[in-house]
Amino acid sequence: MRIRSLALVAGAAVALGACDVARTLGIDREGPDEFAVLRHAPLTVPPDFRLRPPEPGTVRPQELPPREGARQALTGAGAGEAAARSEGESALLSKMGGVKVDSSFRRRIDKETAEIARKNRRLLDDLIFWEDRKTHASVVDARAESKRLRENEALGKPPTEGETPTIQRR
Repeated sequence: MRIRSLALVAGAAVALGACDVARTLGIDREGPDEFAVLRHAPLTVPPDFRLRPPEPGTVRPQELPPREGARQALTGAGAGEAAARSEGESALLSKMGGVKVDSSFRRRIDKETAEIARKNRRLLDDLIFWEDRKTHASVVDARAESKRLRENEALGKPPTEGETPTIQRR
């Protein structure tokens, strides 16, 4: 029995050692190590030698004069927007009706917005003026109403007969 257990331990040691032996002999292969791969320098765009550094005090070409910027902000159009379009863009816009824009769209939007604002006015008033709100509803006194209904039932009267008792607010 001792020989068996000794042989079992020796077989386990050989089996565990065989893993390292197989790796050492090159029988067991591993994939490449991602950390051992060399990294190449990134591609760069060569400099454009035609560009010159800006001179202090000169106007930048991408900045518009204030008058032109205000005109574009008010009209929503660029200086040469129609001239900058290609033939394909112009054809597509004309087929879709993008060249002839309805000038009354702002009035229509204002009208729709005014309707929404009018509908939401009550909610807004309730949120702002919640303290001064006067209710016209009355609160029913449950005990007195129950007593009135029982009395009407006992006398054979309809439940709608008689005054409904309410709680008076102070």
